[in-house]
Amino acid sequence: MEKDSRIYVAGHRGLVGSAICRRLEKDGFGNILKRTSAEHDLRSQQAVEDFFAAEKPEYVFLAAAKVGGIHANDTYPADFIRDNLQIQTNVIDAAYRHGAKKLLFLGSSCIYPKLCPQPIKEEYLLTGSLETTNRPYAVAKIAGIEMCWAYNRQYGTKYLAVMPTNLYGPGDNYDLQTSHVLPALIRKAHEAKVRGDRRFMVWGTGTPRREFLYSDDLADACVFLMTESGKTDALFCDHEPPLVNIGCGQDVTIAELAGMVAEAVGFEGEVEFDSSKPDGTPQKLLDVSRMGGMGWRSNIAMPVGIGLAYKDFQEIWVELGARGLGCEGGTA
Repeated sequence: MEKDSRIYVAGHRGLVGSAICRRLEKDGFGNILKRTSAEHDLRSQQAVEDFFAAEKPEYVFLAAAKVGGIHANDTYPADFIRDNLQIQTNVIDAAYRHGAKKLLFLGSSCIYPKLCPQPIKEEYLLTGSLETTNRPYAVAKIAGIEMCWAYNRQYGTKYLAVMPTNLYGPGDNYDLQTSHVLPALIRKAHEAKVRGDRRFMVWGTGTPRREFLYSDDLADACVFLMTESGKTDALFCDHEPPLVNIGCGQDVTIAELAGMVAEAVGFEGEVEFDSSKPDGTPQKLLDVSRMGGMGWRSNIAMPVGIGLAYKDFQEIWVELGARGLGCEGGTA
């Protein structure tokens, strides 16, 4: 990518998209195309077609998606598979038909089998059954990977699919009905602290293990993949999808995570676990050797990242209170 290349960040207001925009702007890329969902509904084939025909983006970061934790996935399964299939199908196809040079599709580690060997290698895709609580979302994301690979093979495009681990950071979703586990824990710990409670409740047993990556680290990896062309050439082949895991290579239990959040928030009470709620997949730790082999490593340690995320939460706390969001959350 050149500094004046036309770069479209789909989903620029979300956790991932906003981080990618921050990184691009920091690196001096000055021609970033942005549209809100109100201006440009990516579920509409005609709206996407009109945008690509008018703007002709050269590079596309496809970070737009409908996302959420266990509660949201379990409550709105039809929305999750429909909206994500529509968004990615429209954008990937329009990028090809209007001559985009490169596209990066953001997926999720939930694409891998529920009982996958750990750490999870890219080659484990489609080798076992998915976790039932987010199967519709995972199936949609798998379809996006297959679509990128199919277009590369048939049309000679250069579309990458990256699978990040659980993400957190500035601009996260703190609605307890739809959030992932880490922002949900930040909000629960903060509210318990403000109320003077002696404890706060966490879904599940606390035993599942999860890996977490700060959103700015992911953005750094995404820009790396889009700019270091020589290092990604081997990913475009006929025998396997153009798939790359992105993570930090270390995981923690949900109980350990809750303790880290409580410390960052300054909550001195107890953390309780509701074992009647689902745990989700027992462990999700990505094998990140493929990214490591290309020369990329994560930089932001979890205690630092959680502290930064809590600072972001505090800045929007008044707005959240005014909107009266949420009541429950779950393990990502």
